[in-house]
Amino acid sequence: MQHITGISRHQMRFSSLEDAISTDNQVRFIDAFVGHIDLSKLGFAVKTLKTEGRPSFNSQVFLKIYLYGYLNGFRSGRDLEKECSRNIEMQWLLENIRPNYHSITDFRKNNPLALKNTFKLFVSFLKDSDLIGGETIAIDGTKSRAHNSKKANFNQKKIDKHLEYIESKTQEYLTALDENDVKESATKIQHIQQKIERLKGNKLRYELLEEKLKASGEPQISTTDSDARALLVQGQVVEISFNIQAAVDSKHNLVVATHTINRNDRSALSAIALEAKENLAIETYTALVDKGYHNGKQIEICQQANITTIVAQPEQGKSNENGTTAAYLVSQFQYDKTTDSYTCPKGEVLKTTGSWHKKSKDRDSYNFKKYRTPKCKGCSVKHLCTSRAGGREIDRSQYGDAVEANNKRYHANAQLYRKRQEINEHIFGTIKRQWGYNHTNLTGLEKVNGEHSLIMLVYNIKRSINILGVPDLITKLKKWNSPYKAKVLLWLKTNYLRLKLAFVSYKTKLAA
Repeated sequence: MQHITGISRHQMRFSSLEDAISTDNQVRFIDAFVGHIDLSKLGFAVKTLKTEGRPSFNSQVFLKIYLYGYLNGFRSGRDLEKECSRNIEMQWLLENIRPNYHSITDFRKNNPLALKNTFKLFVSFLKDSDLIGGETIAIDGTKSRAHNSKKANFNQKKIDKHLEYIESKTQEYLTALDENDVKESATKIQHIQQKIERLKGNKLRYELLEEKLKASGEPQISTTDSDARALLVQGQVVEISFNIQAAVDSKHNLVVATHTINRNDRSALSAIALEAKENLAIETYTALVDKGYHNGKQIEICQQANITTIVAQPEQGKSNENGTTAAYLVSQFQYDKTTDSYTCPKGEVLKTTGSWHKKSKDRDSYNFKKYRTPKCKGCSVKHLCTSRAGGREIDRSQYGDAVEANNKRYHANAQLYRKRQEINEHIFGTIKRQWGYNHTNLTGLEKVNGEHSLIMLVYNIKRSINILGVPDLITKLKKWNSPYKAKVLLWLKTNYLRLKLAFVSYKTKLAA
């Protein structure tokens, strides 16, 4: 049977790198994009030319390497170094420049803020290219495992447990020494004494950790990455991780804002919502958000910033005084703003004394008022409402009006809210499941922020290429004036007359 045969490895060929790269290859857009922007204005540490010594690499080279690498699943400096040598697309992109892995990793580590600025700049390009609507934006977060194991994360309870164990084992060894001082051999006694010394060293380490924990004012501390935290991932599963926040536009499901935090979603809404508004330079939009973000203070901040929130209302199946399941939910009690009172399903009015009380939750304090009625005690359906002896009691926070308005929008826009998952859930699935970016190799919140901004930038690049194609996207890029160019043009326009007079004066002096 005859098989297809290849050409001889010794056959000489005449071709260029340009011939090997098709016109619709993604590397052509990476090259065009990096060449179009000014890295120094984005905050990158740009190498300057020197008159002596070995010439440095252009910072554009490293940005191209990372954009290509993250688009194709290469993250580590050593893997990227290999690709520079064996990958023909990378050779075309870098014009056969081959930096070492140390220089490559230093670029990502030293430019986290600049990478975030690059993401914002690309969002501006997408908006100007009419790929972003800026009307409906879905907000959500996902956990990214930190470069810190569970064993290297401590809270006070965990430290106390270790100290208690050390104390009991030390006492056990001391008792063994007292009882067997004569019977046992010198070797065994020495072995027990070594264990006691090791326990003393461990005790000192945990005591120092305890001091450091108290000084930080945080509920937990990580030793490998001091910014990493134990966060609830799903159900009862806890991982040492970071929380990636993302705001996604509904028009083409492109990410318009992102940043990383080391806490849960409860107090994270306003920051990501305001960032989306700032990045898109818009007056208002509608934010679709899940119930994990439902927080009165955060909803009111968004309201004051002219952002319309539709945050899912959490189930209120328990009474707020003792956690007993109630047939009459808080949502069934009607609030009257004029009289500042609630009316229960049976028609009784719950009033307040007007006194404000203070409550703290997740390091977030707020004021609230209590509403009660004496008629609860004689109510025939009290057992369906509450098991509290004094009757039903309802709390209303200082942010009650904003929360109530949000909850009404949520119930009135059920069809719109259902689109939230369609808009943003698949993005995290693509990044974490398909691309494998479910963890970070960097330490420190600032550096992790830089890497996650790079991941979201790459996601936007890939999606916009799928929407328009490389040639059309490059055409739009060439016509696009970045915000930095626009600022220069505005300054020139504003100062045109002054510059003209200065030029005339200069010509007069030369003639004289």
